[in-house]
Amino acid sequence: MGQVRLMGLWETGFARLGRHAAQLLLTQDDFDDRARYLELRAAVSALLAHGVVPIVNENDVVRTDELRFVDALPDARPVFGDNDKLSALVATKLGADLLILLTDVEGVYARDPRQDPDAPLLSELSLDGRGDAAANNAAASTSDPTVDAGGAGSDAGRGGMASKLAAARIAARSGCHVVIASGRQPDNLPRILRGEVVGTWCPARPGLDARRRWIAFATAPRGVLHLDAGAVAALRQRGASLLAAGVTAVEGAFSAGEVVLLRGPDGAEVGRGAVSCDATTARAWSAGHAPSGTRRRHALVHRDQMVLEPE
Repeated sequence: MGQVRLMGLWETGFARLGRHAAQLLLTQDDFDDRARYLELRAAVSALLAHGVVPIVNENDVVRTDELRFVDALPDARPVFGDNDKLSALVATKLGADLLILLTDVEGVYARDPRQDPDAPLLSELSLDGRGDAAANNAAASTSDPTVDAGGAGSDAGRGGMASKLAAARIAARSGCHVVIASGRQPDNLPRILRGEVVGTWCPARPGLDARRRWIAFATAPRGVLHLDAGAVAALRQRGASLLAAGVTAVEGAFSAGEVVLLRGPDGAEVGRGAVSCDATTARAWSAGHAPSGTRRRHALVHRDQMVLEPE
């Protein structure tokens, strides 16, 4: 019932501008399947060419587990969890120049404004690493007390400031600028599009190519490869492929071509990559149980199929 009413409002609003609205309901499966992922841009482009504005949302009806965020684990299907991440994935897939994330506060603050009314608004935030942030008027990160990412959001929505920052990182690392601003001010959108300073600006970084964006952000990891210190050093310092000899343990059930997490000896995520073989073969090669010992020199993840987390 709610979707019908919402789409009625969208259609009525856009009709005043001579446009129609179309609803696109997506699930994580639409991003896991690379063929469907590649078709998304063509579908949206066709709608826009016909003057139709796509309204993108999660398809909660068929994927009720998407009502809450679940971390990517080998034994649990990962989900979007909120429309912030979904918006970042769609924006980067379409090659958008700008993603605008609207929230119930003016932007990103150095501290939670609900607890500290004098907390300064950060006009610019450069996102590095896994959501780390360095601000032009407050050197900080999301793990630093000088930037308070807030909680899980309001009662009306799932995405809090932490969710906005995570989505902004995806977009910025993919070459898309981001603005986080208040949705309560009707003139904020036209002001942003005119280039005015509104909310918090997150500048784009040099973008990953399409394949690496899919590996890093879009598809859900199907397993984990645990690496020894030598393998981590080879990946980071020499840009090497991941050899079976550097893998100490294999988790999950995955097929060749699927994406897995790469974790170092301390358990921290080193990166993600598309594997060259299935989980059974990966276990055999890493344990030296393959018929030929040379298999331990086989690349489980080629460097061209890998995205490393910034140090």
